[in-house]
Amino acid sequence: MKKNVLGKSAAVLLSLAVMSLILSCKSQFELMLESHDVPAKYKTAFELLDAGKYSKAARMFESLKIAVRGTAQDDTVQYYTAYSHYRYGDMEAAEQAFDSYINNFPRSPFTDKARFMYLDCLYLGTYRYELDQTPTYRALAAINEYLIDYPDNEYAPNCHKMIADLEERLDRKEYESAKLYYTIEDYKAAHYALKLVLKDDADNVYREDIMYYTVMSAYKYALNSVPDKQRDRYVTFTDDYFTFVSEFPDSGYRKELDALASKVQKILNKK
Repeated sequence: MKKNVLGKSAAVLLSLAVMSLILSCKSQFELMLESHDVPAKYKTAFELLDAGKYSKAARMFESLKIAVRGTAQDDTVQYYTAYSHYRYGDMEAAEQAFDSYINNFPRSPFTDKARFMYLDCLYLGTYRYELDQTPTYRALAAINEYLIDYPDNEYAPNCHKMIADLEERLDRKEYESAKLYYTIEDYKAAHYALKLVLKDDADNVYREDIMYYTVMSAYKYALNSVPDKQRDRYVTFTDDYFTFVSEFPDSGYRKELDALASKVQKILNKK
């Protein structure tokens, strides 16, 4: 019996020793994170933010949310939680935090800035033109809605720059997708797809390039056709060529297309 009691005591002492070792290994940051000293944690959170330790600052601010709920510090803690995520580069967490903040504190002094930073999170969360553009459409809708509500806001110029960049990205995706048919030498499909891009979006910023590849697709489709089909297809090329030069008389593509048009005219005269 005595031996069993001693065994239990040894186990307890060992557990206490292990616990003591674990606590001694905890960093000052982790100890503060677990602390209930709200003023000290609040001060530490801002010190971490000022030092550029954004991930730790976000965690410290997050740990304060419940403690300061309903107090004068509530909106400040929630705003800087979102801001810390933003500065760390976690746009998904920042977007959610700013969205929550805007809904919870519509009249806070931070709200105007938070609205813009929410939009910036959406913008920075979009992808290159080659990838899925669903986030781009979402960001565009939110930014345009913001500009309807705040057309003369101090952040409006930045919003317009975001819109221009996002719309250019969508334009390029449409252009590159249609041009892919030209690259793989499916000239009939390329001609149709390129024309469709401009039918759906006449103001596409790549309009000149799209029209150039439309003309080239028509030419190469005719060139590779059987003799009986060539005349009509060269006529299509000629129509596309004149449409292009009437709109872009000084284009860098003009010399190349003029040479092709001259060549095609000779072919049509013979036929």
